[in-house]
Amino acid sequence: MECVSLPPFSRVAICGGTHGNEMSGVYMVREMQKQKVDKFGSFSITAVISNPRAVEACKRYIDTDLNRCFTRALLSSYLVSSSAPITDGTPYELRRAQELNAQLGPKGSHEAMDLVCDLHNTTANTGLCLISYSFDWIGLHLYKYMQKKITSAPIRFFLLDMPFSEAYSQESLGKHGVSIEVGPQPHGVVRADIFNLMKEAVDQTLEWVQSFNSGTTFEGGDVEVYTLEKSIDYPRNPETHEITAAIHPQLQDNDFSLLRPGDPIFMSFAGETINYEGKELHPFFVNECAYYEKKIAFHLARKITVNIPSLSVKMD
Repeated sequence: MECVSLPPFSRVAICGGTHGNEMSGVYMVREMQKQKVDKFGSFSITAVISNPRAVEACKRYIDTDLNRCFTRALLSSYLVSSSAPITDGTPYELRRAQELNAQLGPKGSHEAMDLVCDLHNTTANTGLCLISYSFDWIGLHLYKYMQKKITSAPIRFFLLDMPFSEAYSQESLGKHGVSIEVGPQPHGVVRADIFNLMKEAVDQTLEWVQSFNSGTTFEGGDVEVYTLEKSIDYPRNPETHEITAAIHPQLQDNDFSLLRPGDPIFMSFAGETINYEGKELHPFFVNECAYYEKKIAFHLARKITVNIPSLSVKMD
């Protein structure tokens, strides 16, 4: 695969509080703002609290999940000139998405940030997980780089495979983007070990960008990533739709392990073990608190190998 050359990065955004109760990113961005961190080597840094009202309320969101509001269709639907202009009745996060698109994008434009890095926590035992889209090599190179630099926790990569127009999360506003997900951490809480792991990932991201801008060629090659196969809901009462079981202790905290047919996945409140039926896959976001409302007990992923090209800076 031929080496890919890209222009140097001049503007990077670090965003926290997209979900207002995921506190590592909130406190990291607040500290960057307090320290007036606005430059790192050859590029500028913009530190953003993405969902200030949700942060103030210490809630995931006010009206709707902000991190699902950045598809091209949603962003274009609520333009002033569109058929559905923004009004006082428009959900807060849809209004905020327009503001962030103006600040960090516009999405898909030459004016967009060179890199948007969005910070998240999960209650699941994911360790350090990078998330990005299959149309962007940058996240995969950051992952490859961090695998060599960070030894304090396991690092995984969740690859979202969808067209650019359907990319729904905030990091898709930039020319390139990556989400840094770190857990386990309860919502509304900040743990020093989780905060430090996130800070290490952010520091390594900035170091990578500076090294890229300085002319380092990053070698390509094979990387192992996870791609979504399906989502599993909790067992439910068919009449009340209330859950009737919890994650089995053998599955709890074992994100990204190999799940085999016959392995226990749920324990009913009556004490019955419910075993997995299906092909071998890898569970992740196991028992994520925010996914109860989405009727997701855990995701199941395939582990695949992706070959990425070498990457270098394009000099004028």
